Amino acid sequence: MEQRALGRTGRDVSVIGLGTWQLGADWGEVDEAAAVSVLDAAAESGVTVFDTADVYGDGRSESIIGGWLSRHPEWGGTVLTKMGRRLPQEPENFSAANFRAWVDRSRRNLRLDTLPLVQLHCPPSSVYADGAVYEALDALVEDGSIAAYGVSVEREAEALAALAHPGVQSVQIILNAFRLKPLDRVLPAAAESRTATIARIPLASGLLSGRYTETTTFAPSDHRTFNREGAAFDRGETFSGVDFAEGVAAAREFAALAPEGVTPAQAAIRWIVDRPGVTTVIPGARSPEQARANASAADATLPPDFDGRVRELYDRRFRAAIHPRY
Repeated sequence: MEQRALGRTGRDVSVIGLGTWQLGADWGEVDEAAAVSVLDAAAESGVTVFDTADVYGDGRSESIIGGWLSRHPEWGGTVLTKMGRRLPQEPENFSAANFRAWVDRSRRNLRLDTLPLVQLHCPPSSVYADGAVYEALDALVEDGSIAAYGVSVEREAEALAALAHPGVQSVQIILNAFRLKPLDRVLPAAAESRTATIARIPLASGLLSGRYTETTTFAPSDHRTFNREGAAFDRGETFSGVDFAEGVAAAREFAALAPEGVTPAQAAIRWIVDRPGVTTVIPGARSPEQARANASAADATLPPDFDGRVRELYDRRFRAAIHPRY
């Protein structure tokens, strides 16, 4: 699989990675054996980057990955984790002492002496402009606890604030056919500073797979049930913030754009890979088959007019509601 530079870290990562929120059982139950089989399938398919967080299953995702890493030292890939949502989302909680505690916990979970890259996990907006936050992160790099750091954001303004700090090596942001705002300013700014961009929620929580109907339901423990209106965290993390019924209808239109031999999900992932400035796309997977299918999007070819048709769909259905919000 094609590899791209992870910012200025000196590491390369596959253009399609694996997001592991679902391995923490926040998308419904996933037993450990099934989670391990997903990691196996992704690695066998050429994936060299796993993205996790310390709150996915309260550390369950990290711990499963840590166990997998210990059994597969030959993999040679990169694990990205995130920190900052273990306490109430108050700016004062983003302190050097808390960073130390969170990083040490993730090091234990992942069984790594040095974490390759740690991302601030969508903190309050003011945190991205706080110089003391970056000084604390720099100190963790200096003492070898982490090799590099980046940010995960909800909004364009947060990404641009973080990119003003030279130590930031990556920006993770929601980017998919139903969320085009990052194309305007974030991706160009990141490319100019040689900062990695990590595209999350590439399938809009599964909408872009084309498998859902207006009557589809999800488990009570699944964020697609309990966070549709943003009750637990930012609404944009669930279905990219679009109305579910509207998203289902738009997904039908998107599916019709996919060329023969390419599934809607693969088309959605490949379209992101093709955007200038994108480093890696991190779809989740709940089964080995899904992990392999997602990875195979790296080999897909889209027709020349695909991008224009995606933009027309977004402009018609979502721009007015989504663009100003994020």
